[in-house]
Amino acid sequence: MRRVSQWRSGATGGSNLCNMAAEMDEPLKRVLVPILLPEKCYDQLFVQWDLLHVPCLKILLSKGLGLGIVAGSLLVKLPQVFKILGAKSAEGLSLQSVMLELVALTGTMVYSITNNFPFSSWGEALFLMLQTITICFLVLHYRGQTVKGVALLACYTLVLLVLLSPLTPLAVITLLQASNVPAVLVGRLLQAATNYHNGHTGQLSAITVFLLFGGSLARIFTSIQETGDPLMAGTFVISSLCNGLIAAQLLYYWNAKVPHKQKKEQ
Repeated sequence: MRRVSQWRSGATGGSNLCNMAAEMDEPLKRVLVPILLPEKCYDQLFVQWDLLHVPCLKILLSKGLGLGIVAGSLLVKLPQVFKILGAKSAEGLSLQSVMLELVALTGTMVYSITNNFPFSSWGEALFLMLQTITICFLVLHYRGQTVKGVALLACYTLVLLVLLSPLTPLAVITLLQASNVPAVLVGRLLQAATNYHNGHTGQLSAITVFLLFGGSLARIFTSIQETGDPLMAGTFVISSLCNGLIAAQLLYYWNAKVPHKQKKEQ
């Protein structure tokens, strides 16, 4: 009888351990599924403990990178905004470059929303767009063109609402995304030309530039993994090359001093 009792006690203890493991597993599952992993991959990695399952690891890496980029994008351009506000000047920033970047971000955001891509694959475009339109306004404001800045904000809001409405054909949205490559290329080359002409990078924020460079590199992988869209991936390849050029200029002109007497901006 003692052996039977001991066996029942052991079985009960094992059952309790299983229940505890299940209770601990449930919160983890709620966090990871479906935000970072589909349920089949969760089972593969955390139930079967097949930690070398490459397809699921790629999904986990891509989702993690994507959400990290989206979270980081909340702060990416704030150093640039604060640098302009602190200096009360937009010296060294090309307005044309900033506006072309705004066009590219808008195209990516609208194209992704229209195609129902996962938020983790494009979410930073939303936050970068808000920060970029703020920089556009500040550049105009510190050039003494505040009224133009306000008009730009109003016009941009109206255009964005039209693009996101059912009135805009899908072909137009696709064309807008396709225009991102020349927009990014021309915009960054304009900024590079401004840096070269000035012999310094002015109020350009190093933190912002390097974060944009790292984010665009990571986006090449996540856009291939999560969307499979060659147009999206190609845009980020060009963006990485252009952001790398600006980053290289920042390093080259690191010790260059901005003249006290600022040149009249064109």
